[in-house]
Formats: sequence, C-alpha cells, structure tokens
Amino acid sequence: MSAIPEKMRGLLKSKPEKSYDLEELPVPKPESGELLVKVLRASICGSDVMLYNWGEAAQIIATIPFTPGHECVAEIIGVGADVGPEFSIGKRVCCENHYYCGQCYQCKHGEPHICQHLSQYGHGKGTIHGGCSQYSIIPAKYAYLLKTDLENDKACLLEPFGVAHQACEALEPHGDTVLVQGCGPIGIFCVALCRHMGATKIIATDIVDDKLELARHFGANVLVNGMKENLLDAVLRETGGDGVGRLVEASGVAPMLNNCFKLLRKGGGIVVVGLPKAPLHVENPMPDIVFKSLTLRTVHGRKIFSTWEKSEAILSSGEIDISPVISHRFPLTQYEDAFKALFSGEACKIILDPQT
Repeated sequence: MSAIPEKMRGLLKSKPEKSYDLEELPVPKPESGELLVKVLRASICGSDVMLYNWGEAAQIIATIPFTPGHECVAEIIGVGADVGPEFSIGKRVCCENHYYCGQCYQCKHGEPHICQHLSQYGHGKGTIHGGCSQYSIIPAKYAYLLKTDLENDKACLLEPFGVAHQACEALEPHGDTVLVQGCGPIGIFCVALCRHMGATKIIATDIVDDKLELARHFGANVLVNGMKENLLDAVLRETGGDGVGRLVEASGVAPMLNNCFKLLRKGGGIVVVGLPKAPLHVENPMPDIVFKSLTLRTVHGRKIFSTWEKSEAILSSGEIDISPVISHRFPLTQYEDAFKALFSGEACKIILDPQT
C-alpha cells in the first residue's frame, strides 16, 4: 500500500453560509478505537442539500465546522489502538452515521439508532469528519464491515437504502396495496422494496414524470402525477373506493403528509420517512385518523447493524439492482456542478469520487 500523505482535499463548512469550501486539510490520525479510511465513494443526500443551503432546518441537524458526506464507502488504511482484528487493512467499510452513546434508555433497550444523545458523522455532531474528503476517521464501533464484493457505487448507497428498508419492514406491505408519496431516491428504494416484500399493487406519486418512470422501472403499477391528476380520485379508483392499506410518505412535503390520511383505508398503516420542514395540520382528524384506527410509524436511520446486513444481502444477490437510481457521477473537485445538477431537478442520486 502506498504511503499515507500528510495533506488531503476535502469539503468543509466552516461559516454559516451557503455552499462549502474545497480545502487542503491535514490527513487525520486514528486514535484509540478509530479507523483511518480512504474514502472510495460518497453520495449526496437530501439532508446534504439542507446543509449546503444552511437554512433553519440545517442548523437543527448540524453544527459548524464539519465535512459533509454521511453516505460513503471506504477502505481501511490505518487502525488505532484497541480496535478488533476484524478491522484489518484493506477491508471496506461503510459508516453507520448515527453515533450512539450506549448509555441512554434507547441504547440500553436495543434501539441505539434513535439514541437520545445522537451524534452524526457528516453533520458536525460529535465529529468534524465526513465522507466528502479523501481520507476520514470512523470509530470502529460505527463501521459496518462489508461482507461481499458489492460494487463501490452500490455499497455507498447502503445507508439510504437501509433507511428505506427499515421503513418498508415497519410498513409490512406483503399482500397489500401501497402508495408511495415522493419518488426521490428513498421513495424509489421504497417502491423496489415493497415489490420485493410482496406488495400486490404499488401506486407511486410525484410531480416529475421522469421520477415516475423510474418508479415504474422498480415495480410501481400505477403512476400519478399530482400536477395533472387528483391523487385522492386516483387512489379511490385503484382501490375500489377503500383507500390504500399501506402508505409511505417519502416526499417530505408538509401538505402531502397533512393530506395523506384520507388516502388510507380503515385499519391502514403509514410510515413517515420524508423530512417535513413546515408545521403539520390535519383538517379532519376524527374521520381521517381516529375513526380509521390507523397505525402511524416514523423512521430515523437503520437498525444497527441488522438493517445493513439485510440490505447488503439484497443488493449483493442482485434481487434489486439500484444502478438506475444513480443519475450522475462527479469528481469531488466538481462538487459545485454536482449540487447544481441536484438543484436543477435533473438528478436522482449523485455519486462523488473523493480521490479525483
């Protein structure tokens, strides 16, 4: 293996303003319990867009300074003291970016992914490090060791795919009609996973036809462009007037979440995975929620590490091929072009190569 350099390129958010700076940074050294990794791929998430713009929502989920990039795959090139022998040089890892404390109620009861004192890789919470740099530090306890030869681009997307997997697992779509609201990457992954988990009919809705066509590729039976067709009318038509049995809210648009309860049949279930940035308000809570005996779940992150293992097994087996979700690839040095592509609406999932 080549010598580890003293300096590296990396994105840095050091000021409360839009965008990032591409900086020359010192290559960090692993301390006890830590891995030094060479980042092979990083991808841009919807929350990275919030962090780029640095609005009110970003200031809730992140702390300056930090390097962004919580979705990544990397190669171990250095190991600190007190790290287990399984983390050997040359092995590949992904980062479980929910850094849990191990001491709170959730951590002690098998739910470290929703730790009360959550820190986050790529967000400046408890660590300044992130995947949008040539090298990075990941504590070994949060490193997921890849078990297969899954391609780097797909391995990089295990983190968001895992969010969708946990959402669909909670939804239990088998044998039911599912509506997926929002066909960004998470919504598309949910379409694919609901099909994989045995949904009988999948309705996908968005306002961009290209995204809907991608949803069709991954298994959606019915496409509804909300700018051209009334969603409630379409749902009732496709369900014989009953409403859908299962609903995935992946748009993150508050009015979509506000209005989705009327789309569910009595006894139905909804999982919220999108991130609404405005207050929620339900016009008719008694007939649309209470009298329907609905089950509402929300999802944050992935179960550690069972969701990772299930997700890698699905992708490495080829049961679901997520390659079509990757619309663009850029070297890290062209990060501004990458964000422009995302803001333009023409991109789905963007992969960055931190080494170029």
